[in-house]
Amino acid sequence: MPRSGETASAEHYNARCVWLISEIFPNRFRGLAVSVSVSALWIACFALTFTFPVLNSALGSAGTLWVYAGICFGGFLFVPLRVPETKGKTLEQIEKDLAPAGGR
Repeated sequence: MPRSGETASAEHYNARCVWLISEIFPNRFRGLAVSVSVSALWIACFALTFTFPVLNSALGSAGTLWVYAGICFGGFLFVPLRVPETKGKTLEQIEKDLAPAGGR
């Protein structure tokens, strides 16, 4: 029974991610951006599902956990170092801040 609960929880999380992803893009290219984002999400889910049995048989449970923990730690470092703060800014301000120097 715990397996089905874990699966339901994971599916619920992915569904929420997709809805939140759609809110961060401007209307003029939201469709394309959401398509790319959701595709990347499902590719990552596939990569995790595909690599888990291989890593688990090669490294054991603890080794597999440490590999995935290292990937998460890399993301943990990436976000504060490379993703700009957007709290309190409008979508238009964020677009202006992230636009290339020469304009569009």
